Amino acid sequence: MFPMEFEPVIGLEIHSQLLTHTKIFCGCSAKFGAAPNTQGCPVCLGLPGALPVLNRTAVEYAIRAALALECDILQTSVFARKNYFYPDLPKGYQISQYALPLAVHGNLIDPQNNKRIGITRIHLEEDAGKSLHSGFSDSGRKSYIDLNRSGVPLIEIVTEPDLRSARQAYEFFSALREILVAIGVNDGNMEEGSIRCDANVSVRPVGQTALGVKTEVKNLNSFRFVERAIEFEIDRQITELKKGRLVIQETRLWDTDRGQTFLMRSKEEAHDYRYFSEPDLPPLQVTEKWIKEIRESLPELPEVKREQLVSQYGLTRDQAMQLTRVRPGLDRYFEQLAARTGNSKGSLNWTLGEINRKMNDYGIEDVKKIEDKVSPEALAELIMLVDRGTISMKIAKDVFDTMYDTGQSAEQIVESGGLTQIDNEADLKVVVVDIVSHHGKVVEQYRAGKTSALGFLIGKVMSATKGKANPKLANKLLRETIDNEESVT
Repeated sequence: MFPMEFEPVIGLEIHSQLLTHTKIFCGCSAKFGAAPNTQGCPVCLGLPGALPVLNRTAVEYAIRAALALECDILQTSVFARKNYFYPDLPKGYQISQYALPLAVHGNLIDPQNNKRIGITRIHLEEDAGKSLHSGFSDSGRKSYIDLNRSGVPLIEIVTEPDLRSARQAYEFFSALREILVAIGVNDGNMEEGSIRCDANVSVRPVGQTALGVKTEVKNLNSFRFVERAIEFEIDRQITELKKGRLVIQETRLWDTDRGQTFLMRSKEEAHDYRYFSEPDLPPLQVTEKWIKEIRESLPELPEVKREQLVSQYGLTRDQAMQLTRVRPGLDRYFEQLAARTGNSKGSLNWTLGEINRKMNDYGIEDVKKIEDKVSPEALAELIMLVDRGTISMKIAKDVFDTMYDTGQSAEQIVESGGLTQIDNEADLKVVVVDIVSHHGKVVEQYRAGKTSALGFLIGKVMSATKGKANPKLANKLLRETIDNEESVT
């Protein structure tokens, strides 16, 4: 933690890949995972005579993001050339926006503490290629370049320096990713580089209004790395100041293994990039009519959805957060389930329990893939079998696994497996009496006030009946049998 006499000041720059099929200025595929250097063309490479043509869908998605973040859309924005030389930038410049970006003056309310975080600007740009430094027989002596990402459409979202802690930056980045995924402009896959974060970090004495000298930590691709890198950088800068040294404005990278940042290069200023208007692209004109159409097509935003889940289904805010933030689409699955069962609590438990477990077990991120295995309608049938007392919860979880593996309905599995719950009191009484007679010491513990002993006996009943005993009836019969034995003795 940083000493109290210093205050961190943090701003983020988030690069979000837009979920288009093709690149921003050509028809090449933007899909991740293709063989290196198989998704390129003269436009991607900036070959002489090749002219860029703007992808309309990329612009639409950028406007969707800007509206979701309550930005002002500029009806005229201009593309610019950002000039720098790096091996993975074949043109020697990146087409971006600078003086006139697509959108300005937005905000996002941090859902954890209700604090407004300002959005300075959102602009469109193309991604660069990727330099590969490992995984080859001559690694360490050579680097390789994959240009598949070159020209992939991005938006850069730049915040105001409104964040005051590493944890707050973590929460903001999480909330922003959630919104971008919810409105369908980004897939949220951080491992594939679909969304990345640069953090501008400085510290200043508490009470000082002037900003301190900042460093930029580049290419953070996980929430945890964002938090850890900023924490380290805050501590590093404070240590420098306490030792009487100056903080140098520079660009740094995060070393995951060592848990620290390290120098990449001195920090460039805007004039270092020699921005000038892109001569091959006209100014981008966005009409009010188009903005209105896009605004009307936006889905419900996550925070609004959470409020609705709390008010309509009686969930806690934490439960609503789990449904909307853990995995996109989980809230929709829950609502469909609750509508069919009329049992909000049971539907929530199954969604956050067994559905979430399956997604974890199989590394599934898209809820639609779970629906292909066990639809809300199919799971609702299973839940209602439990609610009607046809099967026990223990059996229901086994049935769920079989449904997932085979695609059979709950009723088919229960009927073919003879899994119907034992509700006949006389039949269950025989089992209970036998359990009690064979576990005298546990019975005495229960009589002596050890309530957990009853749970042990119920477990034995469930085991003897292969999970088919009605738990409530088993509990009742155990108590009655033990009490009757005690009164007789």
